[in-house]
Amino acid sequence: MCGIVGYVGTSQAAPILLEGLSKLEYRGYDSAGLAVRDHEKDPVLVKAKGRLKVLSEKTDGGRSIPGFCGIGHTRWATHGEPSETNAHPHASDDFSVIGVHNGIIENYQELRDKLIRHGYTFYSQTDTEVAVKLVDYYYKKYKVGPIDALAKTMVRVRGSYALAVMFRDYPDEIYVARKDSPLIIGTAGDNQYVASDVPAILKYTRDVYYIDNLEMARLSGEGVTFFNLDGDVVDKPLSRIEWDASVAEKGGFEHFMMKEIHEQPEAVRNTIGSVVREEKNEKGETDYQIDLSQTGMEEDEIRELSQICVVACGSAYHVGVAAQYVTEDLTDLPVRVELASEFRYRRVMADPKELVIVISQSGETADSLAALRKAKDMGMPTLAIVNVVGSSIAREADHVFYTLAGPEIAVATTKAYSAQLIAVYLLAIWFGLVRGTVAHADANNMLAEMELLPDKIRRVLEDQERIQWFASKYSNAKDVFFIGRGLDYAICLEGSLKMKEISYIHSEAYAAGELKHGTISLIEKGTLVVCVATQDDLYEKTVSNMVEVGSRGGFLMGLTKYGKYAMEDIAEFVVYIPRTDPHFTASLAVIPLQLMGYYLSCAKGLDVDKPRNLAKSVTVE
Repeated sequence: MCGIVGYVGTSQAAPILLEGLSKLEYRGYDSAGLAVRDHEKDPVLVKAKGRLKVLSEKTDGGRSIPGFCGIGHTRWATHGEPSETNAHPHASDDFSVIGVHNGIIENYQELRDKLIRHGYTFYSQTDTEVAVKLVDYYYKKYKVGPIDALAKTMVRVRGSYALAVMFRDYPDEIYVARKDSPLIIGTAGDNQYVASDVPAILKYTRDVYYIDNLEMARLSGEGVTFFNLDGDVVDKPLSRIEWDASVAEKGGFEHFMMKEIHEQPEAVRNTIGSVVREEKNEKGETDYQIDLSQTGMEEDEIRELSQICVVACGSAYHVGVAAQYVTEDLTDLPVRVELASEFRYRRVMADPKELVIVISQSGETADSLAALRKAKDMGMPTLAIVNVVGSSIAREADHVFYTLAGPEIAVATTKAYSAQLIAVYLLAIWFGLVRGTVAHADANNMLAEMELLPDKIRRVLEDQERIQWFASKYSNAKDVFFIGRGLDYAICLEGSLKMKEISYIHSEAYAAGELKHGTISLIEKGTLVVCVATQDDLYEKTVSNMVEVGSRGGFLMGLTKYGKYAMEDIAEFVVYIPRTDPHFTASLAVIPLQLMGYYLSCAKGLDVDKPRNLAKSVTVE
């Protein structure tokens, strides 16, 4: 959740560290700091509470700090309140070891007590200070090198971590270690970089290494060397980041979120295009073929499946709810959807023929990664839907479907959610074809309709000014409810989350049929109720629920398909989406709800891209 940047090379380190940290601001943080070593001189350590600009001002953009080797950090508080004292980097008592850390040290209190008994003192409330001083303890007690000191620390620590450490005795080197927290290493000749995420180093290099769990690395002017927990050298392939650095810029939009909302047609088109091929049949008609061989799943394995379990968190969980409706309809397979944070801790019945699908944008979500490992340990086949190549979930899953949304910067997901929806549609159609529950002609029609989704999303975006006008009228709302049935309920879940996470308005999503079982007591005069009704077979039922809410004073916003104009007689404000295959309506209906949340946040003057208390990638439990 926090951000790490490190650099060693031939240029002044501090400006590079600040530039890298600025590219990680989207991850969420409450304080920042950096430490730089200048050969044999004492290190310079500077921290600041609040936004990165405070740290930049204290260091004149980094120009006032000499040195060619340094580490930087943006902190999101877990142990200890946000403060300059608790900000990273942290140092040993004599400043011989300085480090930054992402993750959570679960046994930090036990380790802290041990270190106090050995004469260490503590100035902060953080688990990171404990980790840094534990490295120092092993380094000095056993008189070993940095790699051995890190390895002994890794064996002793319980929890998750990405560590970047500098040693006084090795002034031109950075040492890193990783367990269950993302870390990427970049290289460009004599210059080496380490970061929590690609945008931090993309300005300087596209050549990267992915460090695996329980591995360490040494960064120096001579290059990067990797080690396993035994201290043995490990060979690593060099990977190339292909996406354009411009995607990490706002491109003329006021916020990343709005930019990414408008990038959804491209994200959808790219994800479809990665697995769908067009051919001409004997009649000259277009024939669509799904090629999901990239996932590594065999057709025999699909035929033998007994059921599917979708595991995810947040918006990805809402994709799973949509996947349940679509997949059950097209494959006749039972599907259940589980929150990863629940799945990982409850007793699960192991079934070697039950496919566990894990959905995660970053591929580093802690709960989802733990759920994946649990499923694998139980002998259940796993398939990951992720957006980041080389991420932990992608590497550890049996099969992988990569979405092509490109990097997503805003904390509130939009284009990654849309790309994930496409992935579950395609999997459902493919499984249906393989299992014989979907005819080739029906699959062809669905794929043809799917190809039209990017243009239809653009049509929905053309209505954004009306939505902005409506949102401005309700910027003072205290409670908002979303209601829908079937797939529309899945859409409501995501719309409600978008509103609450960036506008801080209390909102809830309910299956419309559940209103009469208690929820309707919450409706009072003027309460905004967003009613999603895009499913023809459930339309009349949902309209009936709308009338019921309206009769109790609720202010109704309707979201339906073109042609359902009678809804204007019921709702005070109606948004229409183009008609599409009923399985795909979530891809269109979610757009107005994303815009609604965005414009409400703007009307309230909030930080759209970095909502309070939230981080982009939740890599701690």
